[in-house]
Amino acid sequence: MSFWARLIELVGDAASDAISRVIEAVRTLFEGDPETRRRVAFSVAMIALSAKMAKADGVVSNAEVQAFRDIFSIPQQEEENVARLYNLAKQDVAGFEHYARRLRGLCEGGEERCLILEDILDGLFHIAKADGAVHERELGFLQRVAEIFGIDEDQFARIMARHVHVNGFDPYLILGVARDTDLAEIKRRYRRAVAENHPDRLLARGVPEEFITIATDRTATLNAAFEAIERDRIAA
Repeated sequence: MSFWARLIELVGDAASDAISRVIEAVRTLFEGDPETRRRVAFSVAMIALSAKMAKADGVVSNAEVQAFRDIFSIPQQEEENVARLYNLAKQDVAGFEHYARRLRGLCEGGEERCLILEDILDGLFHIAKADGAVHERELGFLQRVAEIFGIDEDQFARIMARHVHVNGFDPYLILGVARDTDLAEIKRRYRRAVAENHPDRLLARGVPEEFITIATDRTATLNAAFEAIERDRIAA
């Protein structure tokens, strides 16, 4: 039996407390395998919060569904189980805030900057923008999730800048540096950001292999940001 089927078996059909059941199922089902537990917890997080974001927006477009499939290569035989989990999360009366608080527990060590939570937010932005724009309700949803995750306004602005260019492409905001920062320091920040995004680093913190496509897009954005700053400094 696949882990999706085992999760559904443990969760059952009670939508009223599906969130708590899913989290408890992840904890108990993979108690002796922390690596798998992190990976499954991440997958459940993306499914459930995507469902909640779709409900907040009120419309689930085909583009958003395809964007979700870009993140998770769901085997055909598992589509029914994943769809059931998605629908349970969408119907859950507890709401997304309760679930986001529970997901904050993915950072059990209480790290000040838990990168896996940024990974989740990045994935949600990827889905939200799939139909060509991040709508006001979606943005409000993402801001609230970030707040619960402990991601401050500056971090959120940096993450959003990788996906939404309200005032044009801003390479300094993407890399989180001031415009008067020395180029050597900018290069150091850029290299650290790229290193944090290396596939091995993502896998180590519990991100499924399927998410690497999103990581590749993130790296491309970081590269474009640094190259833009470098061209700007040379031209000056």
